[in-house]
Amino acid sequence: MNLVVVGLGSNIDPEVNIRTALQRIPELAEIRSQTDILRTEPVGAPGQPWFMNCAVLLTTELSLEELEIRLRDIEGSMGRPCEGDRSGPRTIDLDVLVWNGTVVDEDVYSRSFLCNEVRALCPDLEPC
Repeated sequence: MNLVVVGLGSNIDPEVNIRTALQRIPELAEIRSQTDILRTEPVGAPGQPWFMNCAVLLTTELSLEELEIRLRDIEGSMGRPCEGDRSGPRTIDLDVLVWNGTVVDEDVYSRSFLCNEVRALCPDLEPC
């Protein structure tokens, strides 16, 4: 069984899209815990609405590669295009942040809200 932290973010109808993604994730993995939802300023593409973000701690039997594919499938089914500006407004963003105790998304080191979410879910892990 793999222990995973996945970050969720949205700035297009974020209340609905975060809730929908949280309802879809159990198709892939068991949600063990969740951080509070918070508002964050957009990074990389100014002038867009602020984001709502949270993270979930999951257990899954899927491999990292399969989980990432399935998360992209959820994003696509929720209206996020696979191509184009990845830092622009989005319905949903689902990113694997930690895989079995190892930080696998470098943004954890540069975005304090991601580091704080990882610490909240994995207090023994010192990502930043």
